[in-house]
Amino acid sequence: MSDLARLLWESVHDTVLGLVPIVVLLGLFPRVVLRRPLPRPRELASGLVLVVLGMTLFLAGLGKSLFPLGRLMAEQLTDSVSGEGGAGWTDYGWVYAFGAAIGFATTIAEPALIAVSLKAQDVSGGTIRAWGLRVAVAVGVAVGIALGCFRIVTGTPLAAYVVVGYLLVLVQAWRAPRPILALAFDTGGVTTSTVTVPLVAALGLGLASTIPGRSPLVDGFGLIAFASMVPMMTVMAYAGLGSARSRGRRPASYAHHEPDHEEV
Repeated sequence: MSDLARLLWESVHDTVLGLVPIVVLLGLFPRVVLRRPLPRPRELASGLVLVVLGMTLFLAGLGKSLFPLGRLMAEQLTDSVSGEGGAGWTDYGWVYAFGAAIGFATTIAEPALIAVSLKAQDVSGGTIRAWGLRVAVAVGVAVGIALGCFRIVTGTPLAAYVVVGYLLVLVQAWRAPRPILALAFDTGGVTTSTVTVPLVAALGLGLASTIPGRSPLVDGFGLIAFASMVPMMTVMAYAGLGSARSRGRRPASYAHHEPDHEEV
């Protein structure tokens, strides 16, 4: 019980310190710059208390469950392989599969992605489907996490993957449909939010801690970079396939005279 109380206190301390600059800015800006009183101060104060409570419980939950769970999952997946002499990257197939499954499941449940997908469906008039976009992003995160696990297992440099990956993103962006381009870059960012980051980071650190010759500091981080990069590729590829399929269904005269509003 003392460990839990200490963890809760540390979480409260970190949360309050992190919120102080925001509170000071939002409290002083209306009075100093706008010369107006702070609107609904009681509601703002009660909301601030709820933010502190929610962030405290969230950080405590990370420390007590998700990070230890990620380490435990990595240990169990690599336990039988680590004991074998001369294990190669092909012996970690279940690690790649599990990483892909975690990436897909957490992304589908990501609140930030759900919000962006629904908003994209609304402003596009239904030409962009929320579920189609979420699945395309989730597939990208799954591929990215599996590729990141492969990088940790093999110990290859992260920079090489990032450089090649973003070169591919630039090539795709050159030919991607304009309505999906900005959205593809935004969805690459919203994947790294409250649900995905804790589990993915815990998996990477646990994997680097259990594989011989890997450093948690050097090799354990970097999975989030893959989770942000690859979804941009899959969203643009998804939009490109939808555009090609839509053009294939149209008569030639219609495709020539009508603007391109493909349903993706």
